[in-house]
Amino acid sequence: MDTNFMFEHLAEKEGFNSSLKHFRSVTEVLEYIEEGYNFADVLNKLLDTKEISQAQVVPAVFALLHDKYAYYYRSHNMSLTLTDFSKILKEVPRWKAVDIVLVYYHPDLGAQLINPKNPEHFENLHGLKENELITIYVGTPYEQEVQKEAETAIKTLVKYLEGKSAKSPESLLKGKCAYKYFEYEAEEEETEEEEQEEMEEEEEEQEPPAVSSTAPKKRRMTPFYSIPVTNELFHNGNVEAWKKIIQSYKTKHPELEVYIYYDGERIHDIHSLFKWGKVKHGSTILIAIAGEDIQDVAKLQRYLRQGASPQFEAFLKFPVNTILNLF
Repeated sequence: MDTNFMFEHLAEKEGFNSSLKHFRSVTEVLEYIEEGYNFADVLNKLLDTKEISQAQVVPAVFALLHDKYAYYYRSHNMSLTLTDFSKILKEVPRWKAVDIVLVYYHPDLGAQLINPKNPEHFENLHGLKENELITIYVGTPYEQEVQKEAETAIKTLVKYLEGKSAKSPESLLKGKCAYKYFEYEAEEEETEEEEQEEMEEEEEEQEPPAVSSTAPKKRRMTPFYSIPVTNELFHNGNVEAWKKIIQSYKTKHPELEVYIYYDGERIHDIHSLFKWGKVKHGSTILIAIAGEDIQDVAKLQRYLRQGASPQFEAFLKFPVNTILNLF
């Protein structure tokens, strides 16, 4: 490894501050793990409260689970699409011998952390698709050797991920790693300081202080919604109508993302649905919305259904550069 430039990014204020923040976050996570909390539970709470960013997830996984605690791990490509997690939720919470973290590489949301002992982590997990990647980390933050138990846990968990049934091995039922609910609250002193700074800045700008009573919103992804194609063909007019509808939605909700899927694939360019007449009458296009405060989903579905029907022209009656006020 070339060490000549390994600290170069610390020379600038932005690089130094971001690195310092990351080090502090990892240290905070480390303290909670030492108290017996699961890594995925802690990281997800910090993500919800914006204490850390999505970009910090994978480096934190490697720093703590791989380097610090030397968890045993195995990467697994899904051999089928799994939507029923009942076997996992029934058996894995009983495993007290080892701590487990699943890193699911979502194609759109990035690395998602799952504690298979925590049912909350499966509420917004709509399915694990065939060929998607999951890395299973198994170990313990305590000073004890659990190689045999870890290997047993990984093999059994892979069976569940493949839709198979298996009884919980006796060797996994006793130990120090029972599920422990994690509840995170930001330190009051820091919160008060931040609020004071914001109030001072707003007073300088001579604007009334904005008071927010809402709790942090968790970034999530909705289930897939089916949009039937009722036009004889999803042609260029339908494509342009959809572009107008989604543009209007994104203008109203710039923090949200609209994902389009067809035939099991993510559609990055709506025009590809028109090429070669591949989407015909009776076909179904799937959509999902991702973000923190998801709104107007029913209205978006209604407009997209109209845009995929013979009534698509209603969205094309305005000048080309006009952003429709639909939401």
